[in-house]
Amino acid sequence: MPVYVLVVLIVLGLCLVMAGAWALAARTGNSGWVDTLWSAGTGLAAMVAALVPVHGMDGYLPRQLLLAVLAGLWSARLAGHILARTLAGHDDPRYAHLKREWGADAPRRMFLFLQAQAVAGALLALCVLAARNPAPGWRIWDLLGLAMLVVAVAGEGLADRQLARFRADKANAGRVCDVGLWGLSRHPNYFFEWLGWWAYPLIAAPWAGGPAWGWLALLGPVMMYWVLVHASGIPPTEAHMLRSRGEAYRAYQARVNAFWPFRRSGAP
Repeated sequence: MPVYVLVVLIVLGLCLVMAGAWALAARTGNSGWVDTLWSAGTGLAAMVAALVPVHGMDGYLPRQLLLAVLAGLWSARLAGHILARTLAGHDDPRYAHLKREWGADAPRRMFLFLQAQAVAGALLALCVLAARNPAPGWRIWDLLGLAMLVVAVAGEGLADRQLARFRADKANAGRVCDVGLWGLSRHPNYFFEWLGWWAYPLIAAPWAGGPAWGWLALLGPVMMYWVLVHASGIPPTEAHMLRSRGEAYRAYQARVNAFWPFRRSGAP
């Protein structure tokens, strides 16, 4: 299959998935379905990008299988986590705020917003496609990529569990979670999400004899950093936390980094 055909099919497929997410969220009134289906759809698209034969990009099949497993592992953990929250009735406050802000025009603008998310998912799948290094045999870069993704998935899962335990304790009602990883970063889940996308540039290894197209694998970590730190990740999440926690969250902002998990100098 020509690479451009595969890319077009992935984009169209994710656009359909996000159209379905828009319809399901509107019908149920729970926007948690948006990120559930995005995570599942992007993971499936990335697995397709790893495995479907492409003219000029086929090579070492075990490496392609590794890429598919890594994408599937990431997708299954994230989609499963968000699905559990969604089934419990948790509505994402970021989307709820957007709907209130957009008013009567919310359905149309939300549909377009989710189509933009479909394109973002396609770019992440392209990152996995670019990691298809055809070099025969296993290389140290494959092991480093595997280790990076495992550490990222484990770290994000640990952050999510720590937050869930904190919220489950009634004594913490109205308080800001600052235990465990949340005492080192205000968004450790976002940090580990970003870290995991470095697995694919490592496996592509264009700086160590990999193909020139391997540089495209940097799309993953570069785009995820921008999305998480400057777009739909930290800014709307922090705005919601300031509305709901007020001065307690401002104090938390003053002593804990937003993204990088290192305690600020002089912080208690």
